[in-house]
Amino acid sequence: MPKVETNGIRLHYLQVGQGPDVILLHGLGGNLAIWFLYLVDQLRSSFRLTAVDLRGHGKSDMPPTGYTTADMAKDLAGLMDALEIPRAHIIGHSFGADIALHFTILHPERVDRLVVLEPGIAALLQHRKTEKWVGWDYWVDKLAEFGIRVPPEKKYDIDYLLRQTVHIPIHFGPAKGRPRNPKPLLDLLDTTTIVRDYEDVAGMTLDKIEGIQNPTLVVYGKKSHFLVTYEHLKAHLPRCRTVLIPDGEHYGPLEQPDLHADHLANFLLSEDALGLLPGGSDKEQAPSKEASNG
Repeated sequence: MPKVETNGIRLHYLQVGQGPDVILLHGLGGNLAIWFLYLVDQLRSSFRLTAVDLRGHGKSDMPPTGYTTADMAKDLAGLMDALEIPRAHIIGHSFGADIALHFTILHPERVDRLVVLEPGIAALLQHRKTEKWVGWDYWVDKLAEFGIRVPPEKKYDIDYLLRQTVHIPIHFGPAKGRPRNPKPLLDLLDTTTIVRDYEDVAGMTLDKIEGIQNPTLVVYGKKSHFLVTYEHLKAHLPRCRTVLIPDGEHYGPLEQPDLHADHLANFLLSEDALGLLPGGSDKEQAPSKEASNG
């Protein structure tokens, strides 16, 4: 179980493949396994892939504090130093995409190409704080699919909703349909500052995001509840290529892995990262037959 020590904690990681370095960052409440269910097998022949458990997740240490994107970006820099990776492509999903953006702001020279899948971005949190945010209904409806009724007074309580997700069976992979282990997420919520830190801008302001010059691929599902963020990045990232996946929701790397792998490989391996599509434009692509069956 390989680990590196950085910033006073131990981070668990797995590294496979050969080629240009790619670092994979999962989202809040997940772990590095999300990449190994599908995407790693599709990309490992072209890249050396390093997937890491964020602090507080998976087999990494769970300190009581240090969960802002700035803290996590510092962890990533320490990981790269320990593994002697001076520069890499960075891929992040959800909160991991937020961390990838912040790391790129702080260390642009260490990022070759950046891929952000469904970032939320704390600086745009006001759009998700109102009762009109579509994510509340999405979350409540998803829980209802599994017989979990959310009382009306708890509909907008993020801590409550996160705790209820531990009762949803596993969605993807060989363990699909089996009960989740609730302890990791509940420990994270009960013993750390992650919910508060998740909402902390921590220096990643919109103007700094808009100053990113690294070639960036922005991918969201057309049914995502973070489309306000998608539209902002599409309009304001100066060197971005955007993709909107038909029928996609929030967990694209698991929902449509083949389609995502194709977009990622095309972007990372092309000589001109932004030449395949006009910068700032989006392309809606129907899933391949393989992706639809995946």
